[in-house]
Amino acid sequence: MIKKEMIAMLLAGGQGSRLGVLTAKVAKPAVTFGGKYRIIDFPLSNCINSGIDTVGVLTQYQPLRLNTHIGIGIPWDLDRNVGGVSVLPPYERSTNSEWYTGTANAIYQNLEYMETYNPDYVLILSGDHIYKMDYKIMLDYHKANNADITIAAMPVPMEEASRFGVVVTDKDSRITEFEEKPEHPKSNLASMGIYIFSWKVLKEALIKLKNQQGCDFGKHVIPYCFENNKRIFAFEYNGYWKDVGTLSSYWEANMELIDIIPVFNLYEEFWKIYTKTDALPPQYVSKDAYIEKSIIGEGSEIYGQVYNSVIGTSVTIEEGAVVRDSIIMQGSVVKKGSVINKAIIAENVDIGENTQLGVGEEVPNVEKPKIYNSGLVTIGENSVIPDGIKIGKNTAISGVTVPEDYTDGMLPGGGIIIKAGEDE
Repeated sequence: MIKKEMIAMLLAGGQGSRLGVLTAKVAKPAVTFGGKYRIIDFPLSNCINSGIDTVGVLTQYQPLRLNTHIGIGIPWDLDRNVGGVSVLPPYERSTNSEWYTGTANAIYQNLEYMETYNPDYVLILSGDHIYKMDYKIMLDYHKANNADITIAAMPVPMEEASRFGVVVTDKDSRITEFEEKPEHPKSNLASMGIYIFSWKVLKEALIKLKNQQGCDFGKHVIPYCFENNKRIFAFEYNGYWKDVGTLSSYWEANMELIDIIPVFNLYEEFWKIYTKTDALPPQYVSKDAYIEKSIIGEGSEIYGQVYNSVIGTSVTIEEGAVVRDSIIMQGSVVKKGSVINKAIIAENVDIGENTQLGVGEEVPNVEKPKIYNSGLVTIGENSVIPDGIKIGKNTAISGVTVPEDYTDGMLPGGGIIIKAGEDE
């Protein structure tokens, strides 16, 4: 019988609707980050760096690119005969079939997979956070406390605490209260959505709650275990951790990579972040180009000016083009004379000549002010912006656009263009 001390279950099925057009055709964990990575690379790298060699990745929404990226796990040394990485989509059963309806429901539907490894402990992870954590230290803490459940938690500003599951602990860090997104939080210690369960406790709770609609860890499993007097402890984490679930937090996290002393360091030898990479030629910077405080991906050609930006792989910035405070993902082209200010440009976008992004005053987005804000211009993948167009702030465009889509050659601040057939 196969026996693993701890296996990881990585929840990577979310749509990430708060990222707007960036996730119209791709799951949030597969969105590009930092010029060459995808968001899911961070928890996967944490697993192998922590000595965890068995990872189940639960996929659902738009899984193709995620599946292709993970493959058989070679970049993370997870191509193992026993264990390794397994992609776990929902599947049809003889009795009933359903999509994953909540975080715990997704884990419940994969009980058989977990039982294969007869684990002592199960680590539950989210696929859409940027951080480095040694899960082995968290496991040692779990064992030392003889815990049934250990929840990774970190202090957040009190005014933001209501966005999270909040824990209240005693002097021994045992959790005495747990509230999921409370209106008036009693503590600023927020759950990070990272849990270690002793296997028997997890299995019993999942089976008991199997008929709970939309069964979720924060709303159902943790409160159930709490009511049944399980030993639940908080493992306090004080390093860098970012939920990149909104466009502004995604933009901020990328910009933090290029600080003189980055808050989150991608260059540490002892804790590498691994990713699937293509065989690309080196970057090329022409003699007339100018680059200041930026990340430039392999295979990119820079002929214009780039300031304080993250440029992905195989991007072309043509002569006379200026890019400031922006993220440009792989395969995109910014043509001659265009000026880009504070934009997020997804993969394989074509920005025409003498186009201006991020002009004028900030006004709220007409359709989705909670998604498209912070003065950003967001362009979905495979989009085309014609020559000579001006685009205001808090805007979004998805699809192949033509001059007729713009009134007097402009999309004013707060505007949005989603072409037919482009689902947001």
